Amino acid sequence: MSTDKKLSGKTALITGASKGLGKAMALAFADAGARLALASRDTELLTAVQAECRARGAEAEIHQVDVTSEEQVEQLRRDVLARFGKLTVLVNNAGINIRRPITEFTLAEWHQILDTNLTSVFLMCRAFVPHLETGCGRIINLASMMAHVSIAHRVPYSASKFGILGLTKSLALELAAQGITVNAISPGPCATEINTPILNNPELLAKFTAQLPVGRFGKPEEIAALAVFLASGDSGFITGTDVVIDGGWIAQ
Repeated sequence: MSTDKKLSGKTALITGASKGLGKAMALAFADAGARLALASRDTELLTAVQAECRARGAEAEIHQVDVTSEEQVEQLRRDVLARFGKLTVLVNNAGINIRRPITEFTLAEWHQILDTNLTSVFLMCRAFVPHLETGCGRIINLASMMAHVSIAHRVPYSASKFGILGLTKSLALELAAQGITVNAISPGPCATEINTPILNNPELLAKFTAQLPVGRFGKPEEIAALAVFLASGDSGFITGTDVVIDGGWIAQ
């Protein structure tokens, strides 16, 4: 557990906070001293994350929300502001993936992935940008190494993550004069629930690991540490960019 309180006095909202990278970031932000608003559709898992954050000394509130819903995002905005009064850091992390050939995707599945991974970022930014602290506000959007390179059977997922990069760059320019930074993080393969189909398949796991120059999957805590830095005052000159943290995959 870190004792460096880089985020002391800051309020952070994290979507998709019930598991995976969202949970790891919630715990890291708690260690760094942030007050937390944790959002997810799964209140049972979210309650457990809240308890862990509070055990680390953080003020943490939970919000059940579907971030693809304009109405629910608006209610989240009202609830977060009523509780905390302000917001310093917005982490758009909610995301899903479906792996199959394009000819087997339904239009509904295409919309499900694009809405969850990309449209939700638009809805969250539109709702909370007016309430981010001028001079120190931070937006962190979770993209993917598949916004830079891709593999077969990831068409909607890669499309959504490419879209996040474009949104991030444009919004960074829009908010720069207010002292609000906007950046993306592009993780490579990490040992999280979204990669369970790979982690539980020894042949696939070996194939993916062989593509990683460091020889292993990433740890959620490594992504979370980067998010803490981007949320902190140390990152004020970084905006409109994407930090790839992928064990060297796309460097090849």
